Amino acid sequence: MLQNGQLIEQVNKRFNQIVTWRRYFHQYPELSFMEFGTSKFVAENLQTIKGMKVEKGLGVETSVVGTLKNGHGPTIALRADLDALPISEQNQTEYASKVDGVMHACGHDAHTSILLGVAHILGEIFQQKEIFGTVKFIFQPGEESTDDKGLSGAPYMIEAGVYDEVDMAMALHMCPWLPVGAIQLNDGYSMANVDEFKGKIFGTGGHGAYPDLGTDPIWILSTVMQSIYGIISRRVSALDAGVISVGKINGGTANNVIPSEVTFEGTIRSYTPEVRELLAEELKRALSISETMGGSYSLQIQNGEPALKNHSFVNRLIERSIREIFPEFTIMNGKFGMGGEDFGYVSQKLPSSMFFLGCASKNGVKKDLHTPTFDIDERCLSIGTAILTKSVLKVLRKDVNLSQLTIGGATE
Repeated sequence: MLQNGQLIEQVNKRFNQIVTWRRYFHQYPELSFMEFGTSKFVAENLQTIKGMKVEKGLGVETSVVGTLKNGHGPTIALRADLDALPISEQNQTEYASKVDGVMHACGHDAHTSILLGVAHILGEIFQQKEIFGTVKFIFQPGEESTDDKGLSGAPYMIEAGVYDEVDMAMALHMCPWLPVGAIQLNDGYSMANVDEFKGKIFGTGGHGAYPDLGTDPIWILSTVMQSIYGIISRRVSALDAGVISVGKINGGTANNVIPSEVTFEGTIRSYTPEVRELLAEELKRALSISETMGGSYSLQIQNGEPALKNHSFVNRLIERSIREIFPEFTIMNGKFGMGGEDFGYVSQKLPSSMFFLGCASKNGVKKDLHTPTFDIDERCLSIGTAILTKSVLKVLRKDVNLSQLTIGGATE
């Protein structure tokens, strides 16, 4: 059985290969639900691992699930996402995207490569028949975007039974605000519920020279907007996280014509179910002001991925793994922000945790997520591989007491 030093040695031995995989994925990014080349590469790679059962198209056509199993024991799921973003890369590197307008600007190329590295190391360990249990390597499409039904990849794979009878799930995410050698963990709600809304304010319209003869929906919207932006500061507790932002407004056809309607769209972010419900109700109340001003309104709210809720037991497992193999590393504690993450669907179903892995560039230049210049310090690839591998081994070696692993109170 691998000891800590031997594990680091095994990871380092594969470091160049993991970097090569990551750079290949980075050069050939694919958008959500279109990851045909990426999933083919992953499936063929997994099939080279002795004892690995490979399944494709579970829930989503471009999904891949690899399974290692030896006798009876815990079942652990490790998840990586496959898709890229509709962003034109500005980095001048040898591995820059070769696909116009598409880029791995959120680190999914790194996530996928790390998980392949974990699969190869655990594949060798499973051949020794010294550990008992099951590991599922879940390569999920469609994390960044939703389909025409408003769903990302995770709920489809959950519905297909991929996470059934899984005891715990783990994932990681690139973190460009932390240097290599730092990891961020957080118990409980760590990333936001993501909801979208579309609103319309209706008036009568009219001639721009005679606004008194009609009802101006743009004028009404100006008052509604003040009410919307007052929701967070005056209707939500200062101790709770919440955001409402309007990002798109459309109305009018000419400078001297008052339109009969104006449309606007935005996003709602929250952590708890209670605040999520409150923000939706307050948004409706804000739009109802239009009726007192002689107009009317319509509002559609589309619920997206739920908040990521990290399980404290799984976090302690990850933390102990880090301290055992990288005792000199810095472990930060704090929420990850108001971004969304569809691993939140998984955390609703079973004890789960995602940690953020420091990957900031060596020269100190900011390369933020979802920007054309995003990139990573590739030294983080071996670190992520080691942490996930160690965490799995601690469970399968029964170094942790799984009787404490419940979907409820341990996250509170």
